[in-house]
Amino acid sequence: MKRLLTLSFLALFSFALAGQKVKTSNLNLHYLGQKPPGMTPELFAPDLIATGFYERDITISPDGTEIFYGILTGRHVTTLYTKLADGKWLEPEIPPFARNSQYFFLEPCFSPDGKTVFFLSTKPPDGKEPKPGWAYQNIWASDKKSDGTWSEIYNPDTAFNRPNSQFYPSLTKTGTLYFTRSDEKTGKSEILRAKKNGSKFDATELLPPVINGNGNIYNAFISPDESFLIGCVDNKNNETNPGFANYYIFFRDSNDNWNEGISFGPDINIKGSNAISASVSPDGKYLFFSARITSDLMQEVFSKATLGSLKEFLNSPQNGNYDIYWVSAGVIDELRPKQ
Repeated sequence: MKRLLTLSFLALFSFALAGQKVKTSNLNLHYLGQKPPGMTPELFAPDLIATGFYERDITISPDGTEIFYGILTGRHVTTLYTKLADGKWLEPEIPPFARNSQYFFLEPCFSPDGKTVFFLSTKPPDGKEPKPGWAYQNIWASDKKSDGTWSEIYNPDTAFNRPNSQFYPSLTKTGTLYFTRSDEKTGKSEILRAKKNGSKFDATELLPPVINGNGNIYNAFISPDESFLIGCVDNKNNETNPGFANYYIFFRDSNDNWNEGISFGPDINIKGSNAISASVSPDGKYLFFSARITSDLMQEVFSKATLGSLKEFLNSPQNGNYDIYWVSAGVIDELRPKQ
C-alpha cells in the first residue's frame, strides 16, 4: 500500500464526483473494446475506466470477461468491477463485498482459475475492533459463486496475514502468492512469497537481497510463469525520474535466481510520477501501470476561469490524479537479458 495517495491533494478533486458520466461499451471484445496500444503507453478505456479519479491496480480474469480495479476519491478507497454480459461491458460498480464504506478495499488480483479475487482490506482481523484509516492492512479474498456473484470476504490464510501490514497480492499460475509486507516501525517494505499447498499456503519466504536489498520495494506483480517480477522501487537513484519511486523489472531463471532490477524507460517511469502499481494482461500481451500526467489543457482551463471549464477538466483523465495506462508487453521483451 506504499505511496498510496496524498489526501489533501485528492480532496481537491472529490467534488468532481458530482455529474460524473461513465460510458458503457457495447463491443463484444476483450479489453472493453479498446484499440490495442503499441510500444507507446496510452490511457486505458477513457471515459469508462480512466475518468479523472485516482485509478490503479487493474486485474483481468483469465478469460478476459471480468475486470477489477482500484479507485480513490477524497474520502473513499474502494474497488470497482465490470464484466462482459450479453455482449456489453457493464458500467463499473462497487462489488457487494466492498460496499461497507467503513473499510478500504484495494489492490485486487484474480486467482489463476478466475474463481477467487484477492485484495487488500482494512477490515479488522477476527477479534479486533475496527480502527479508522490504514490501521489494519491485510490480504482478504472473495470466491465467485455459481450464479456469478462474489461471496463475502474471508481471510485466505493466517500464514501470511500477520500483525504488521501486508498488501498487494499477486499470484502465479501454480497459485504461489507474492505480496508486500511493511514494517510498522521503520516503514520499510519487502516482497515475500508463499507457495500454495492444497487449500492452504506454506510458510512465507522472503525474496533475496537482489530484490529487497537495494531501495524500498513494494507493490510487486509476479508474472504467471514466475519468470519476472515488476516492483515499485523508492529510495534508489534513478536518472530517468530522480526523486520518485520508479518501476523496475527483475527477471528470474529456472533455478530461482533473480537478476538485478532493470529500470523501465521514461515512457513508463514518467518524470514527476511515482510508481504505484503494474500488472500484465492474462494473455501476456499488455503491460498495465498507473501514472500521473497532467494534461496541457490545465492552462487553457485556468485561462477560461469558469466553474464549468474547471468541472470539465476535473472530470477528465490527466487532471493530476493517477490514471491507468497500457502498452505492448514488447517493452518487457526489450529489457529481457539476452541468452
